[in-house]
Amino acid sequence: MPGNNGQRRRGGLLDRIICPHCWEHFAPEKVLWISEHQDLLGDPRLGPEQQQRFLPTRFTVAGQAVDARGFACQQLACPNCHLAVPRPFLAMEPLFLSLFGAPGSGKSYLLAAMTWELRKVLPLEFAMSFSDADPVLNRVLNDYEESLFSSPRADEFVPLANLIRKTEEHGELYDMVAYGTQNVSYPRPFVFAMQPQRGHPNAAKAETLGRVICLYDNAGESFQPGKDTVSSPVTRHMAQSRSLFFVFDPTQDSRFRRHCDEKLGPASAAKMSRQEPILQEAAARIRRYVGMKQTDRHSRPLIVIVTKCDAWLHLTGEDPAHEPWKQVPSGQVGTQQVDVALCAFDTDAIERCSQIVRALLLAHCPEIVTGAEGFATHVTYIPVSAVGWQTIVDDESGLLSLRPEDTAPYWVTVPFLYAVCQCVPGLVPSIFRKKPAVAR
Repeated sequence: MPGNNGQRRRGGLLDRIICPHCWEHFAPEKVLWISEHQDLLGDPRLGPEQQQRFLPTRFTVAGQAVDARGFACQQLACPNCHLAVPRPFLAMEPLFLSLFGAPGSGKSYLLAAMTWELRKVLPLEFAMSFSDADPVLNRVLNDYEESLFSSPRADEFVPLANLIRKTEEHGELYDMVAYGTQNVSYPRPFVFAMQPQRGHPNAAKAETLGRVICLYDNAGESFQPGKDTVSSPVTRHMAQSRSLFFVFDPTQDSRFRRHCDEKLGPASAAKMSRQEPILQEAAARIRRYVGMKQTDRHSRPLIVIVTKCDAWLHLTGEDPAHEPWKQVPSGQVGTQQVDVALCAFDTDAIERCSQIVRALLLAHCPEIVTGAEGFATHVTYIPVSAVGWQTIVDDESGLLSLRPEDTAPYWVTVPFLYAVCQCVPGLVPSIFRKKPAVAR
């Protein structure tokens, strides 16, 4: 994906903006404003109930556009799809990341646990901010976080299947846009602003190094053949993504499951399914979108996130590891001088762990490894558990259950932090790497 190359105009605006919905590139002066007055309803792209979008000719002293009824406006929109564009996209380069996997592989649980932990870990350990760039776009994900970590009935056992609803192919995670007689459904991203803060070794570069994270999730059914069309380009964000996350649930594989912890329960056995077709379909689509030959391998990182490791990590012969970052003294984070207590991400530890998990997958479900490595040149395998080890099987229902207060995510932030280390060197403080970073 072509980036903005750090080019900024006077006032801190990027030279080119990328819409997080339709991925159109446009100059900042082309951005539309969303009218405020309640009488200004009816947009040709979004329908009669939506506020009108317009290119302004009048502004307030504070720089806000004024709509046709004289009201100052606050929100911006893409000139192509007319969907709202959060303001950070005008000043911060985007980092597109895509998450995909089979139905029931645990994508939504992983996302909720990951963002919940990142909100704590990044400010406390790495001197970085991590906040919602648009609370409206993130509303569903915030609901997921609340269900897992802030339930009013946190001390009661709840079936895991009831904590977070399944990701659907339609509904509140999608927006419908009309281009004349052609309707197009776009997936809504989750968006976060991430910047170095005081104490970070690159705090002086916060304006250029910071990123607006644009994270896409898809229902597993979206990867069935024929699902991605002009009217429903639900997975085309993968061609824009700087890193891809393939979520693999080994407990859905009958060969692997035989070796897993018995606490999974009989009810979860009904979810058995092959998952390599999802990976193969995703690879085929990305090759088609970016014009790659069948024999080409994708140059951007592919991270295979192996979920539910609380049920299988013992098979590696390894105990659960500490978080893969270390507090470092002054001067040991890259080439930058550090004068405060700060953690640095240990990428070498991730790569050692990746080799162990890869060997396990190769022994029990080798088609996942061959599919991943046949598609991408840089593949990393990372074990995670979104809820931890305190689950039980309900005697009556046979369902895996958990008390929300016992939720203890394991390594859920690691895939994200590792991807950022690969894609934006210097943003996440990291211990000196023995191998060069992946080319941008």
